[in-house]
Amino acid sequence: MPGNVTGYAEGVYGVGMREPYESELKYFKANPHVAGMAAEDDKIILNPYSTLKPQEQDAVKLNEAARVHMRRGMIDAPRYALTPEQEKAFANYGTGNIDDIRQTLAARILSGDPSALTPTSEQQDYVKRLRQFMGVR
Repeated sequence: MPGNVTGYAEGVYGVGMREPYESELKYFKANPHVAGMAAEDDKIILNPYSTLKPQEQDAVKLNEAARVHMRRGMIDAPRYALTPEQEKAFANYGTGNIDDIRQTLAARILSGDPSALTPTSEQQDYVKRLRQFMGVR
């Protein structure tokens, strides 16, 4: 699957994009720190209230495309352990579901997001497979 970071029509890394629905716009307006998300319909949506630069938006698209691929089971979900530092940092993340946290970490490591903290070799190995699967250079 060839990677591309382009516009809405083509999608990104095999995942479609769309404009946010009204309810999502309301969420984004209240949470401008959330740059985008993999929506429930497995489409990538970006926060129009975010002030990210285009290169930073590309990283968000990559991150969310990875989330969709893992969510759909197109690549085996990560099963690695978290470091104590990661456990502490993500203790209040979402519903606290460890699988969601693992996927979030993998996607953030892939996109170079420093909030993933210091990845373990097992996490890096998983992200290498994810990178190859998605065709990320």
